[in-house]
Amino acid sequence: MADRFRDILHEYWGYDDFRGIQQDIIRSIASGNDTLGLMPTGGGKSITFQVPALALEGMTIVVTPLVALMKDQVDHLKRRGIRAAAIHAGMSRTDIVACLDNCVFGAYKLLYLSPERLSSELFVGKLRRMKVSFITVDEAHCISQWGYDFRPAYLEIARLREHLPDVPVLALTATATPRVVDDICDRLRFRPDRTAVFRMSFARPNLSYVVRKTKDKTAELLHILSRVDGSAIVYTRSRQKTREVAELLREKGFTALNFHAGLTELDKDVRQRLWHDDEIRVMVATNAFGMGIDKPNVRLVIHLDMPDAIEAYFQEAGRAGRDGQTAYAILLYNASDATRVSRRVEENFPAKDYIADTYDDLAYFFQLAVGDGQSVCYEFNIEKFCRVFHRFPLPVMSALQILTRAGYIEFRESEDNLSRLMFLLSRDELYRLHRQTANTEKVISTILRRYGGVFADYVFIEERMIAQQTELKPHEVYEILVNLNRQRVIHYVPRKKIPHITYLQRRVDRVVLSREVYEERRDNYEQRCREMLRYAQQKEACRSSFMLNYFGEKDTSDCGRCDVCLSKRRTDTDIKVLTESLRQQIAAAKGLAPDQLNFEGYSTTLRDRALAQLIDDEAVVMVDGRFYLN
Repeated sequence: MADRFRDILHEYWGYDDFRGIQQDIIRSIASGNDTLGLMPTGGGKSITFQVPALALEGMTIVVTPLVALMKDQVDHLKRRGIRAAAIHAGMSRTDIVACLDNCVFGAYKLLYLSPERLSSELFVGKLRRMKVSFITVDEAHCISQWGYDFRPAYLEIARLREHLPDVPVLALTATATPRVVDDICDRLRFRPDRTAVFRMSFARPNLSYVVRKTKDKTAELLHILSRVDGSAIVYTRSRQKTREVAELLREKGFTALNFHAGLTELDKDVRQRLWHDDEIRVMVATNAFGMGIDKPNVRLVIHLDMPDAIEAYFQEAGRAGRDGQTAYAILLYNASDATRVSRRVEENFPAKDYIADTYDDLAYFFQLAVGDGQSVCYEFNIEKFCRVFHRFPLPVMSALQILTRAGYIEFRESEDNLSRLMFLLSRDELYRLHRQTANTEKVISTILRRYGGVFADYVFIEERMIAQQTELKPHEVYEILVNLNRQRVIHYVPRKKIPHITYLQRRVDRVVLSREVYEERRDNYEQRCREMLRYAQQKEACRSSFMLNYFGEKDTSDCGRCDVCLSKRRTDTDIKVLTESLRQQIAAAKGLAPDQLNFEGYSTTLRDRALAQLIDDEAVVMVDGRFYLN
């Protein structure tokens, strides 16, 4: 079987052999074991489930929260001649039914879907008739309440085991502490006698971690971008700041775009493609950008704002240098960051009374009486809600997420809606229209062939499908549709995401939050914030070793590349320089004979004392660990 795996790898991906722990994971899942693979960003996670999916009988279900990633992976697999499909919120019910029926008949080897889909009656009904080889859970840390990115929808995955008790589960993640590892295995109901855990070191030898303390982060950002060439990601915490920083960079001569969750899906696709193809150098983004990106030559990842957790920082920083070449992950830090991070605890965990009041305000907002509302779903306009009840968005979002964890509601921040359009001209008027470009005519012809009723009403469209049939890129189709909208040929409404709230139980008159839901998670979040601050503030431990120890790796060595390691090396080097090339200059400045400053043969302690005396006498100054003549 091992030869079969290697043959598949070579046939479809062109690689001669596996790397790291890939083969160990593949052998384990193929043997029927529940398997957890801990692999760093860029470690080749997808190979560990795509190769055995082709080798084993039946279909592999891949659960992932990233709609863009599942679409990209399905496209890549299809180009390699591999039968794959994805189900996501942007599909019509007819298309979903057709896809699931094809799964029942064995048309696909891999089916990608989001965790929210697992609980639907339609999927469960079809699942019983599918032949499933194994289940893959990507971003598995999202199932753990102790993880930094807990998502309640992931808890639905364990229900698959009720329908498929003998089907093994492969869980994959790039960030998990020992506590989270145990929680993943428990919540996915790993069988104790058939469990295997494989760890790949999270060390990234080519990546230099740097913490730069600065009063002016903007000036430091410009300095770094001017000194280090190559593609870059700049992370910040607010949508408005992404726009402001991107505009500033463009004013300074850098090609830059901004990215955040509030953009339309097509706008995201266009911006990500421009950056991926190196037409844009810098992407200024919130943490909505990056998961699942496949760009190996990112040279810089710069954080203007401090993340909440080392897990988040490690994953975001790890998007640099995936090609194995030298890259830099730089955290810009100043004294005010400590205050901001501490304030986030209150923002993410508002008082229990505030959460209860938010629940009551929701009921008034939706006109929902006590005892009503179970399983009812509402579109949720958070801006209007905050305006009506005089609240701020961030604590409201946090309250809704806590109410979701408590089981009262399900708050989905982004529910995909397909793009739609309608022709404003009649068919005859369209034919008499002034000649359009060849690409525009191809798009119009494809729409007319593919979709019926476009002159009478709005129809839902899929830009990626139009792009495939016209042999254009999705962003080119988007630009053509936007241009036709400007010309009043069509009315085009791009895909957007709308928050939804579903009541999981009847409205109650009193909210009760358990210690597990509130206090324990708040304490855990506060501890992660403290560790992130400690990472930034400490100057003794190698940055890489600090993070590896956090993730449970004990036998680590200094990287020799981070700012802490380089500072230590510079100090040693500068002492040698003082004892050799600067000795006579210092002696002359002090009015001493050169041999009186000969440090050779001195113990380290005596030498350091001598240097300290020179510093006290102001003959030498030390700046950032380096010595200079005064």
